[in-house]
Amino acid sequence: MRENRKTHSSPHRFRTAAGAGAAAVLSGVALIAALPGTAGAAPTALADTPTGWASQNGGTTGGAGGTTVRVSDADELTEAMSSDGPLVIEVEGTIDLSGMNDVTSDKTIIGVGSNATITGGGLDVDSAHNVIIRNLHFEDWDDDAINVQDGSTNVWIDHNSFTGGDDGATDVKRESDYVTISWNHYYDHSKTALLGHSDGHTEDIGHLRVTYHHNYFDGTDSRHPRVRFGDQVHVYNNYFRDNSEYGVASTMDAGVIVEANYFENVDNPTHVGYADSDPGRLVERNNIYDNSGAPEAAGSVSPVPYGYTADPAQNIPSLVSQGAGPGNI
Repeated sequence: MRENRKTHSSPHRFRTAAGAGAAAVLSGVALIAALPGTAGAAPTALADTPTGWASQNGGTTGGAGGTTVRVSDADELTEAMSSDGPLVIEVEGTIDLSGMNDVTSDKTIIGVGSNATITGGGLDVDSAHNVIIRNLHFEDWDDDAINVQDGSTNVWIDHNSFTGGDDGATDVKRESDYVTISWNHYYDHSKTALLGHSDGHTEDIGHLRVTYHHNYFDGTDSRHPRVRFGDQVHVYNNYFRDNSEYGVASTMDAGVIVEANYFENVDNPTHVGYADSDPGRLVERNNIYDNSGAPEAAGSVSPVPYGYTADPAQNIPSLVSQGAGPGNI
């Protein structure tokens, strides 16, 4: 959903990174300063780039080439996110938002340390290009935690955690494209990752190319993801554990590749068709089904065009449970 969008036109109030003790941008990549209690620690360069669909269409660099600012309250954050031009936004502490808040093109939003938290509201990537959201904890949101919609492209959502919200945690819809969702930890939540707006929104055909890899779907109910229309959707190396309704659902002629995942205590690992939606296509390969039901599969899906290396499925529980979520970049 997309309600209560906030915009801000007041002069910039947020602090530059230099004022907050952070390093400047080096070769277009933000450097995060040592946190309180870690004095003398060397800053960590975020030199990595997304694997999967966000690496295509020119790649995803977020706020590279812009300045770096640090924010610690809602007004600073919403103003920075909705500003023009490239910007790296460091989020410090807990910020309480309300409703959905705009994120414009060429932004990196990244938590400082392992405890940066956004609560109450969510981030709306709407008609935007080239956005990175990393290393944040989202909780108790009143709509969606992160909503990607209206033709947004090249979005990377990485190493975040999500719990206890109202609607979707990471929803992608309405002709959005070239998205990677990686290394996130979802827990104590129901509607996790919707891909595709509705059965009647046929404008999504030819879009919704999304990669989901190394995510930890930890006791969540459904939508890991639930796909409509998206073709060459790639779901690999995720850890599905105790998902009460289902793992992955392919509907409305979507094409989904489910590869080298680990399903533990999941009665319905994959669905072909779901509820009132027509069936999609789903290819499953090299997955492990530990105390889980049999997967549903149907049809064929073209190979993805990008390079990647899938970890062996048997390694996924340890690898993903230890590496997903904030603090693990």
